[in-house]
Amino acid sequence: MKDIIEKLKEAGLKGRGGAGFPTATKWELVKKAKGDKKYVVCNASEGEPNVFKDGYIIENYPEDLVNGIDIAMKAVGADTGYIYINKDYYKKFKDRLLEVIGKRNIILFEKKARYIGGEETSAVESIEGKRAEPRKRPPFLTDYGLFGCPTLMNNVETFYYVSKINKGEYEKTRFYSVNGDVLNSGVFELPEDMTIFQVLRKTENYPDFDFFVQVGGGASGEIMLPEELNRPVAGAGSITIFNRKKTDVFDLMKKWAEFFHIGNCDKCVPCREGAFRIYEMVKSRKIDYEVLDSLFLSLRESSFCALGRGIPIPFQSLIEKVIKNEKY
Repeated sequence: MKDIIEKLKEAGLKGRGGAGFPTATKWELVKKAKGDKKYVVCNASEGEPNVFKDGYIIENYPEDLVNGIDIAMKAVGADTGYIYINKDYYKKFKDRLLEVIGKRNIILFEKKARYIGGEETSAVESIEGKRAEPRKRPPFLTDYGLFGCPTLMNNVETFYYVSKINKGEYEKTRFYSVNGDVLNSGVFELPEDMTIFQVLRKTENYPDFDFFVQVGGGASGEIMLPEELNRPVAGAGSITIFNRKKTDVFDLMKKWAEFFHIGNCDKCVPCREGAFRIYEMVKSRKIDYEVLDSLFLSLRESSFCALGRGIPIPFQSLIEKVIKNEKY
């Protein structure tokens, strides 16, 4: 009989937290890592605007989620698991999750940190009782994670599909969050290779007005125009529709900038100061593109972690594709 790691390889499952790392490879690294103790962590810290698929899974499929975590613990040799869950989900789903967990050695840990606390090394720091800020890598969590031990971390959707694969029920689907100026906002489970255009058509959400979309996340996601939608949905699986005529682009950028300003850990200067300077600029509705480009360069090249390096993506794509083509 094939073990679960072989099943994951055959299924080709990749992590659904945004990075898309092959799940079987990560599990093998933890399984082979040397350590007297190992841990499994389910990252349920989902907190980016317009991303809510993990919450949908926790609410509707808690058994599959917990089963996936349990399978992972047995596969890599861990006797302790954690569900690192944001405070809203903790409050809403705590009782049900604890009921499903039962006597399994899986600890429900409420995330108290800001958005950056969802970054995998920040999550580990938080569980350890430290300030939630990113660690320098390497070493990676697979070798040196929670309490200095080899640690496997995947997100909610990944563990859900581990359970489905183990039961022979995986059909190469994924979850999409569709929202914004649409008729049928919600979470949809559809083929993982569907294009953005196909997802919008399938869910009866393709607009009949001039629009643009943000794909992958409601803050960090890239802005795309209608002619760019013939590609798979990346990142966290979210699609947000904006009516071009009704959207105040400065207000939109202000929301992004405020999110990054409040949500970063303040550890590195580029991210801490850069996010604040961007916020000040878009709030005033006066963009100095030369200064902005300098800030973007600093963020991309000097930020300590991926959050800072990803900040320029939504702003640059919106400016190039929408703002510079209209009168602002």
